[in-house]
Amino acid sequence: MVVGMLSFAVSAAAEVRIKDIASFEGVRENHLIGYGLVVGLSGTGDKLSNSPFTRESMRGMLERLGVANIDANLLKTKNTAAVMVTSKLPPFARRGAPIDVTVSSLGDASSLRGGTLLVTPLSGADGEVYAVAQGAIAVSGFRAEGNAATITEGVPTMARIDNGAIVEREVGFSLSELNSFRIALRTPDFTTATRMRDVVNMELGAQYANVLDPGTVEVQVENKANVAEFVSVIENLTVTPDSVARVVVDEKSGTIVIGSNVRIGQVAISQGGLTVKVRERFNVSQPEPISIGGTTVVIPDTELDVEEKDSKFTILEGDVSLQDLVDGLNAIGVGARQTISILQAIKSSGALHADLEII
Repeated sequence: MVVGMLSFAVSAAAEVRIKDIASFEGVRENHLIGYGLVVGLSGTGDKLSNSPFTRESMRGMLERLGVANIDANLLKTKNTAAVMVTSKLPPFARRGAPIDVTVSSLGDASSLRGGTLLVTPLSGADGEVYAVAQGAIAVSGFRAEGNAATITEGVPTMARIDNGAIVEREVGFSLSELNSFRIALRTPDFTTATRMRDVVNMELGAQYANVLDPGTVEVQVENKANVAEFVSVIENLTVTPDSVARVVVDEKSGTIVIGSNVRIGQVAISQGGLTVKVRERFNVSQPEPISIGGTTVVIPDTELDVEEKDSKFTILEGDVSLQDLVDGLNAIGVGARQTISILQAIKSSGALHADLEII
């Protein structure tokens, strides 16, 4: 950021496709989760003494594979790790379709690099198995250690398997059975929902769409034989979304985002202050060379210097635009940090006609 100038990120309204600001009922992902074992690690797996669930899982796996009468307490391997496997089942995914999975360590394994995930069923929220995962995992991070130092880059205890799971069960949903479908706005707003309804009805030439609430528009299906084509036409229609006037400030990075609907009432702004400099010195007083009973004394010497910055005043007229606000704040030569305080003061005075959100 240039000193003396104020940098803003400005949001302006523009026409966007309906599919970019809303989702369609039934067309969504479903989260899947499973518990499994990663084997083949080079001594970087779970310490079985600290991870009893890994030890018990290994014993259960071996018994299912025909290795009976295993004493879990005798298992000492460091090449196995217990993991949680997560994935997202895409909408309309068919049986046999591959999906990506994410593998995350559950125990105290230091790295999953070089491991292979064993067969892991992935269940949905209803407890049913929808996919099965297995395969060699890919880790982006690494860990190297010696006797006196350790280097870790990224997160070696989390990995991915591209196309690592196969869909075994489909989510029951048929477009041809719909008499109507609903469009859910990601940011509910009455104005945006009304504009969406008008655009859809204008395109279809009849009253097919109705606003149910600020976040939902229901559209009646015209022809059940071509529901997919019907939805495709609607999702590619463009609409200008509306939004609440809002100023968002990120104190950590100094980023300020001001919406195009933000307005400022008439207000005068001054920015300035005092700078106090304190300098400490220590002087040493030595006794005379032949003096008896003299001691060395340290005498502190403090210098204070107060500087007053020249304050500049700028006046913003009533109901100013976004550009007027930017020009006015730049005119008094403030940076992003000072602007945060100024915006808070304007909000407190009642002149900022917008929500001020500090994150």
